[in-house]
Amino acid sequence: MTLAPETTVPRDPQDRRLALRATGVLRTFNDADVLTAADVHVATRLGALGGEGQEQVLLAVALATRAVRLGSVCLDLATAEGSVPPPEGGALPWPDAEAWAEAVTASPLVAAGALRWEHDLLYLDRYWQQEVQVCADLVARRALAPPPVDVAVLDTGIGRVFPDHGYDEQRSAVRRAVLGWTTVLTGGPGTGKTTTVAGLLALLAEQAELTGGRPRVALAAPTGKAAARLQEAVRTEAARLPAADSARIAGLEASTLHRLLGSRRDNGTRFRHHRGNRLPHDVVVVDETSMVSLTMMARLLEAVRPDARLLLVGDPDQLASVDAGAVLADLVSGLAGDDGPVAALRTNHRSQAHIIALAEALQRGDADAALVELAAGSDEVLFLTDEDPTPALRVPVLDAALAIREAALAGDARAALDALDRHRLLCAHRDGPFGVRRWNRLVEEWITEATGDPLWDLWYPGRPVLVTANDYGLGVHNGDVGVTVVGPDGRLRVYVDGATGLLEFAPTRLDDVETMHAMTIHKAQGSQADEVTVLLPGEDSRLLTRELFYTAVTRARSTVRVVGTEESVRAATERRALRATGLRHRLQS
Repeated sequence: MTLAPETTVPRDPQDRRLALRATGVLRTFNDADVLTAADVHVATRLGALGGEGQEQVLLAVALATRAVRLGSVCLDLATAEGSVPPPEGGALPWPDAEAWAEAVTASPLVAAGALRWEHDLLYLDRYWQQEVQVCADLVARRALAPPPVDVAVLDTGIGRVFPDHGYDEQRSAVRRAVLGWTTVLTGGPGTGKTTTVAGLLALLAEQAELTGGRPRVALAAPTGKAAARLQEAVRTEAARLPAADSARIAGLEASTLHRLLGSRRDNGTRFRHHRGNRLPHDVVVVDETSMVSLTMMARLLEAVRPDARLLLVGDPDQLASVDAGAVLADLVSGLAGDDGPVAALRTNHRSQAHIIALAEALQRGDADAALVELAAGSDEVLFLTDEDPTPALRVPVLDAALAIREAALAGDARAALDALDRHRLLCAHRDGPFGVRRWNRLVEEWITEATGDPLWDLWYPGRPVLVTANDYGLGVHNGDVGVTVVGPDGRLRVYVDGATGLLEFAPTRLDDVETMHAMTIHKAQGSQADEVTVLLPGEDSRLLTRELFYTAVTRARSTVRVVGTEESVRAATERRALRATGLRHRLQS
């Protein structure tokens, strides 16, 4: 391998991305913005501790750290170069792939177990251990003897809970879930996932009654908003069941996964429930599983009792977790088969035909069909291609903001939060012309122009906020949303719509929040709104992927407004968000 020469590019000592002491190839990749200072420091420190000084091996360690930071579990050396766009002004000094793999294989870091080399994939030990554990726990659950079930009672119950033959997919999925310990229930919006969950819980309760028991049920989701949606949806569906079945699942409450597992203040990745202190529940349902990282799935599986039913629900076409892993997609691929635990719901039961058609075109990667649907001019799907969309967006975006403000000034927290759910402005980026920061400032300028309120204070009536970090003391979680409301005493209060209901705080108690007139598509996962406006960046944006676009579109209940160009739509539809993992291959083997 040819070593990179020392760069002479001026370096700003205040730039936190730069590793000022880096040399050689690590410095070159750091200067090119491929590696951050943290990536470089992990590689050099690990090399020093393990006696590894070869630059190409240290580069592999730094790139493996980068891969985790970008959502992958491991690094595929064979495709590493193709996953990094070449910098301006020349190519990077990539090692020869075959020699690179040989050097990594022979590294003392691999011999010591600090790195793991398996199936031509390079892992940091922590993520290798988690992937192996997830696979082992799932395989062990499948090897158990099936749960005791009165099949005659089950078949009668399925006919009672799902009397409509249009729900044959739900019938099949519920039967599979009752007869097994682990089920992965997948489907897009409107396919009846929550209907299936409610029917399943009623039938499991009926089975438990045969032996005089009642199942202990846990409903959970990755974020507070998703948990609240799950709880509300299950209760709504339960009300549609026959009276006896509805009573069987009455009063179920949902929580975040962190709260279910028992968060610890001294450790952000370990919980009070684990292999030595299992969850007491007989049934554990996890919604929005696409948002669950590899680390969280490992913690969940070690906490669930082997003789408890586990139902993982989600849409594998959505964006994966912001942390490392693509667990739901891996489970769907790795556990597929006629006798496997994956149950897919494909028939849509909602009336938003045009939104569904657009979502299905995105699922297929059919850019032509997506553009046809966007150009159809329906009331459900709107397409704005204006070079400057600001004038066209002012009315719907400002109307939504003023509706929140009106309810907040009236002191009606519930109405303000309901108004917040009527419209979402979604961005791919945080910065730039189509970024969250710019549009949050712009909406506040419009509010000032419309009301005369200068909004000089950070906290103002109608300010929508997004919680950006877990605070177990306050009971708020990353992803919860809230609104600033004028209280009865005239002082401002913040009401957060958490998994356990409305929480009220003085503004000064909330540190990790940001204004949410606009939000990123990643942060919108687990929530829905009546109307959604999606700002697509230019086609050269690395964030623009099919999963991102699909996630944004499927947040809408009744109307989705797409702002962008035909080129950006085509790029988003045809480009996949690929993550390197080995879980699906482990499960298949």
